[in-house]
Amino acid sequence: MGVQVGIQVRNTAHEVIVRNGAHQIIIGGNHPVVVQSMTNTDTADALGTALQVKALAQAGSELVRITVNSPEAAAAVPYIREQLDKMGVHTPLVGDFHYNGHKLLSEHPDCAQALSKYRINPGNVGSAATRDDKFAQMIEIAAKYDKAVRIGVNWGSLDQSVLARIMDENHARATPWTAQQVMVEALITSALESAQSAQDLGLPANRIVISCKVSAVQDLIATYKALAGRCDYALHLGLTEAGMGSKGIVASTAALAVLLQQGIGDTIRISLTPEPHGKREKEVIVAQEILQTMGLRQFTPQVIACPGCGRTTSTVFQELASDIQNYLRAQMPVWKDVYAGVESMNVAVMGCVVNGPGESKHANIGISLPGTGETPVAPVYVDGVRTVTLKGDNIAVEFQAIVEKYVHERYGKVV
Repeated sequence: MGVQVGIQVRNTAHEVIVRNGAHQIIIGGNHPVVVQSMTNTDTADALGTALQVKALAQAGSELVRITVNSPEAAAAVPYIREQLDKMGVHTPLVGDFHYNGHKLLSEHPDCAQALSKYRINPGNVGSAATRDDKFAQMIEIAAKYDKAVRIGVNWGSLDQSVLARIMDENHARATPWTAQQVMVEALITSALESAQSAQDLGLPANRIVISCKVSAVQDLIATYKALAGRCDYALHLGLTEAGMGSKGIVASTAALAVLLQQGIGDTIRISLTPEPHGKREKEVIVAQEILQTMGLRQFTPQVIACPGCGRTTSTVFQELASDIQNYLRAQMPVWKDVYAGVESMNVAVMGCVVNGPGESKHANIGISLPGTGETPVAPVYVDGVRTVTLKGDNIAVEFQAIVEKYVHERYGKVV
């Protein structure tokens, strides 16, 4: 028997349709994993929030979550939706509610209708005495307006009554569970009981997405593996408070890749802490690259480049690889509507003769730049065939022109 390669198939989750007018995104079922993101603007600043949503959408976010934490924020939501629609950005908006969501949705019906989906954390809906009533109000409003809901449990704000119950049950066991097992069970129990409560209140299972987010990689994997085996709700994946820079990227990738490989997860969000003055869209790019490198989605042409070594003391190939990758990503908003299949294109930018020609032949288009001490020429390969050799100071410009020509000629127009 040969080696088995590929993604495992999970039992099909309910399809959850998230609508904004005629535009819709489907989470779950046999549909591709959906990429989503979240703004960090003050939602009361309607224009600023609309512009950030637009930037996230243009980067490839298929759903965008916004904070709705005050009357001013709730009042701004319809205007944000209006501004986005005027700009031709029809990406559905998800309202993120904590503590006072029941009140905001009740007092601002225009907000409730402008949003396409609500995120509710059952751990901070209210105190034990009022939690059920407040949760019920939010679910009933979602059902009234036919909105999808994510029941988002987080170990940083876990329902303490559920945790206490699970701990009591654990004390009664002949062989008590570990602290990690208790925490995982409390997260899952809170999510599933809240989802069942939502169904009892009239919200269908195909309007419910659930998540159980933690910030430790192994805990996230354990939680979602158990959760996937106990329900058929659509699942939202994400490592909460993933962190900044390479740490956040590596931690998120390590956790999500394991689960996605097992067929677990219907939508993802990468909770990166932005660098100071950094672009919020980075989290969208990381999410796309995780899915694309795993072969689950195709978003943008990929650049294959060597890491460099003592043969590549010049930075020319590094600069060219960066320039080409940025160029390809910048062109995709236009290309995806004109050239079918262009997102699967591979471009190789190699730094010397050792692996350069071989990698260049494997890519759709490849260039092998001269390493230190090598003849100052750069052969270009198109579909495995050497077509031209570039020389001089304009290699980057000439190679980009070759890429453009290839795209125009190779990929048929989208019908």
